[in-house]
Amino acid sequence: MEAQNGEVAALVQKIAGLHAAIAKLPSLSPSPDVNALFTSLVMACVPPSPVDVTKLSPDGQRMREELIRLCSDAEGHLEAHYADMLAAFDNPLDHLGRFPYFSNYIDLSKLEFDLLVRYIPGLAPSRVAFVGSGPLPFSSLVLAARHLPNTLFDNYDRCGAANDRARKLVHADKDLNARMSFHTVDVANMTDELGKYDVVFLAALVGMAAEDKAKVVAHLGRHMADGAALVVRSAHGARAFLYPIVDPEDIRRGGFDVLAVYHPDNEVVNSVIIARKMDAHAKGLQNGHAHARGTVPIVSPPCKCCKMEANTLQKREEMATMTELSI
Repeated sequence: MEAQNGEVAALVQKIAGLHAAIAKLPSLSPSPDVNALFTSLVMACVPPSPVDVTKLSPDGQRMREELIRLCSDAEGHLEAHYADMLAAFDNPLDHLGRFPYFSNYIDLSKLEFDLLVRYIPGLAPSRVAFVGSGPLPFSSLVLAARHLPNTLFDNYDRCGAANDRARKLVHADKDLNARMSFHTVDVANMTDELGKYDVVFLAALVGMAAEDKAKVVAHLGRHMADGAALVVRSAHGARAFLYPIVDPEDIRRGGFDVLAVYHPDNEVVNSVIIARKMDAHAKGLQNGHAHARGTVPIVSPPCKCCKMEANTLQKREEMATMTELSI
């Protein structure tokens, strides 16, 4: 335990030092200094770690929150830079591999698709929404080209400039240009249109504070169609210094049945949560704590691509047990 505490303290100290250096940068646009610091940060955060960011000191919590904001800003600058670079080619989609983290998006999109297929059998979405798509909508591009070739994709972002950049990437591809659209709107202002989607993807940086993310999820829960799938990106361990953590209980309270939570142990940084919008009757039963044990999905340990978050499973089993005892 002492060795583990020492490991955590050393990691937090290292990340705090990187945060201090990043905070002093005059700009977060791509440059040798910016690239070197963020590469060091990612390399420090990606390996498995026993760190629990919820137990950081108040100063540590403030440091982490600011670091996530800095990462978000830097990611926006990086994507805008590469979107402009790619737009100079006759067919930008032929050159996506120039982006340094493109392989990460390929792996993340495959993971999300595999989880969706496993936990929502027979899923064949005709229309998908990606909320927080940004200037380089890699996830939508990869999903549309490799996994959902007959699906329409509506990409939403609050930034008009980001959408303008994204449109330029697909203009030369007849198929994707026909199947992908881009809309400048805040998800908080979307209501009836959310009901037309079979699947909604929620980007990791939409609602960076926990309470903001919970509000977004609750809004989706009010307006998505019953039975529609929700894919939420989260973070775990030291990776939570890069992206916000999403509490599965916030998703459940938003009107969804949480089907699976997966924490990658490879180069894929984001955790993935798969959920499904409950109908009014099921939500009423959930609010009344009338779950049956059989509704909890059990994942076979050998199936690496479909791990279940142990503590979430344990909480739900305990709740089911308490319900059975009270009936």
